[in-house]
Amino acid sequence: MAAKRAMAAGKLLPRRFYAGAPDGVARGLLGKILARRLNREWLTGRIVETEAYFGQDDPAAHAHAGRTARNAVLFGPPRHAYVYFIYGMHWCLNVACEPDGQAGCVLIRALEPLEGLDTMARLRGTANRMLLAAGPGRLCRALAITREGQNGADVASAESELQIWDDGYLAGRVKVTPRIGIRKAADRLHRYLLEA
Repeated sequence: MAAKRAMAAGKLLPRRFYAGAPDGVARGLLGKILARRLNREWLTGRIVETEAYFGQDDPAAHAHAGRTARNAVLFGPPRHAYVYFIYGMHWCLNVACEPDGQAGCVLIRALEPLEGLDTMARLRGTANRMLLAAGPGRLCRALAITREGQNGADVASAESELQIWDDGYLAGRVKVTPRIGIRKAADRLHRYLLEA
């Protein structure tokens, strides 16, 4: 189903969806549509890879050391985007979850691009459509997501330029692995991928 039809036939994920535990939200986001309005165009993709982070009880989480100005979005309310910079070169997109006041989030690691592919390719500087949004840094570059622009965006609001939609797609088998690209708590099985 084309992305425009999917969004027209689907619905925004409800706010209550994001109040769950990070592992449940991470699994639940698989197969959903991440939509970014850039000027008058929608750039969309199906979420195919996520990772869960569990706040202050998780040594790999940005909220582990407590609330700061940088990570305040993680402490709620849920459903807001948390965007951070890594390795001095990449933005990464997370969505806050857990009840208000309790930190937790889901890192959106990869998309299957659906709509706006020419714009994504231009933003990424590549014609290789298979790699447009394969990885959190590539995803943010392909959708022009930055901390200055999207940090704190409400992904459950129809007015937001960053939204997550449910078009009824039924996710197939889910592969669960340890999280990648981290040093602390790297053995925890909190990375989720849709199997091809």
